[in-house]
Amino acid sequence: MKFADIKNDVAFHKIFGSEDRKESLISFLNATLQFEGQQRIKEVAIVNPYQLPKLKSGKTTIVDVKATDQTGRSYIVEMQVADQDGFDKRVLYYFAKAYSNQIKRGDQYRKLNPVYFIGILNFEYTEGKNFISRSQIVDVETGEQTFKDVEFTLIELPKFKKKLNKLQNLFEKWVYFIKNSENMTFIPEGVEDEGLKSAYENANQYMWSQAELDAYDALYIHEEGRRAAMDKAMRKAMEVGKIEGKIEGKIEGKIEGKIEGKIEGKIEGKIEIARNAILEGASDTFIVKITGLSLTEVRALREKTKL
Repeated sequence: MKFADIKNDVAFHKIFGSEDRKESLISFLNATLQFEGQQRIKEVAIVNPYQLPKLKSGKTTIVDVKATDQTGRSYIVEMQVADQDGFDKRVLYYFAKAYSNQIKRGDQYRKLNPVYFIGILNFEYTEGKNFISRSQIVDVETGEQTFKDVEFTLIELPKFKKKLNKLQNLFEKWVYFIKNSENMTFIPEGVEDEGLKSAYENANQYMWSQAELDAYDALYIHEEGRRAAMDKAMRKAMEVGKIEGKIEGKIEGKIEGKIEGKIEGKIEGKIEIARNAILEGASDTFIVKITGLSLTEVRALREKTKL
């Protein structure tokens, strides 16, 4: 077997947006949201089902699947390949749109149902160490969930480090599959869940049509080209930042002393590198790695750069 990279647009939609194999989406949602008993999803209607012609000319870094279950609850499952500016605001916009579109003008608000956003991120976004984080609207003092129709779940793939033989539950098996599918050649032992088993079978490229394979490869090549262009832009930004940082360091050194000048030069150099990187569209996590600044400092600098 040769499994596709689930982070690819075509593969992601084929696995989670297939009308013929909705058991995979149902399994993933129940496992991720820990639905048990009456909460469990039994049936889903996919709002934007898998359609190859649309995918071939579609986006390559932001992929989402929308669905509703038998009770009317809505789900947005998104694969985010790269950390992009405004990610948090776009998520809120998607959520607000999905929530408000449930009713028409004049309808009663009680007809609105909960909306769950699940973001699968191929980069680190939160400051916590756990690979999954859940956000709800709660009272700051008591922790009471004051608005129950809102829930956001983020799965940060780089933080998931578990090996195949250490997986403890269905959710971890799903995350392992999504992160490592492209490097696997067989369905692991212990995969008993029908939804996950179906996902593995659907990801087997030997069973794909030629049109699907062509679309998959085209999107992969396009994404690699985008990354190469970003790397080149980042190298230029770093070079400019280092030069400007050295110049400022020398000037400050003459005025305030050699020690202060070197310190100030290093700080200013880092800030300049970060500022150039922001203008080039680099992610916050990438800027943290190349400059050594904290995530809070980078985000604050990004806000200033927008002004």
